[in-house]
Amino acid sequence: MEIKQIILRHLKIELLNPFTTSVGTEYDKDFILVEAQSKSGLSGWGESVSILHPIYNEETVQTNWHMMSDHLIQKLYEPIEHPDEVSERFRSIRGNFNAKSALEGAIWDLYAREQNLPLSRVLGGNKDKIEVGISVGIQKSVRDMLLQIEKYVNEGYRRVKVKIKHEWDIEIIKAIRNEFPHIQLMADANCAYTLDDIEHLQALDEYDLMMIEQPFDHDDIFDHAKLQAKLKTPICLDESIHSVEDARKAIEHGSCRIINLKIGRVGGLSESKRIHDMCERHEVPVWCGGMLEAGVGRAHNIAITTLSNFTLPGDTAPSSHYWKQDIIEPGVTMESGFIHVPNVPGIGYEPARRRIDELTLRQKSFPIR
Repeated sequence: MEIKQIILRHLKIELLNPFTTSVGTEYDKDFILVEAQSKSGLSGWGESVSILHPIYNEETVQTNWHMMSDHLIQKLYEPIEHPDEVSERFRSIRGNFNAKSALEGAIWDLYAREQNLPLSRVLGGNKDKIEVGISVGIQKSVRDMLLQIEKYVNEGYRRVKVKIKHEWDIEIIKAIRNEFPHIQLMADANCAYTLDDIEHLQALDEYDLMMIEQPFDHDDIFDHAKLQAKLKTPICLDESIHSVEDARKAIEHGSCRIINLKIGRVGGLSESKRIHDMCERHEVPVWCGGMLEAGVGRAHNIAITTLSNFTLPGDTAPSSHYWKQDIIEPGVTMESGFIHVPNVPGIGYEPARRRIDELTLRQKSFPIR
């Protein structure tokens, strides 16, 4: 591949409903859309998952724009034989995983289009459809939570994840389990607890949860091992895992039994594949988490979830759950709890350019010398 031009677009899209976790509430989503144009006349698309404020990790939309503009794009000037080369070229720049992933994702999409193959197949996936779970934010009342879950269960979602925090945890999970004794249920703590809460968290063992996601600090592996030794319920690590080395250490130390794999968090599809393969060798299941992606990022999630060790339903809900109108055509849809994997070249969806133009706040082009 020879890249002709990289175009960055800063978009803002309004969420249909506010989404609340232990770290705050989101009403809309700012993100960067990446278009990589090749000399062959094709375009590949990627999406940054960073938000405006550094509350999930240290990256933001503004830092992503800076890193891509001033440091990362320059490393794409030479021809690229395979997308795996991109992560190697970026290795000298520490961190900035969201920014790296957005650019690398556009290159992967472009590569798949030039190969005239679906991205899922280029990545090594073999599924025709993927299971869909849903993430439910913190609600105003227990009744509101139960009504939301009832709606999602009736719509066919295969797993329900609920956000928890202090004073919105044990009683909430108990109420949900009493109302829905047989659903696949998990709890996501978003780093809300500490070692002082081990005995408190042990109370969750009673409710047959699939997992408790990231109860301790965003950069912790070792304290999670102490907690997992005290829990019957599997711990799933999210924020702590940025690389295949992080995943290896977590598994070797017994810090978790499941890993949430977010493409943007680990720096792109190439590292996602490496983590997936290592977890599969150690019989640790993975699933694809969501970061309120618009359609391009959602399409990348669908593609990676077709790999064999994604054995648990992910957070890749349909476009209509989040947006009045997505930035891709057609939007992502669900049927009986499954998303059918596109069988056309690239990510399988076409960017809706008129819609993208409507949402674009700023744009900058980078001709490749």
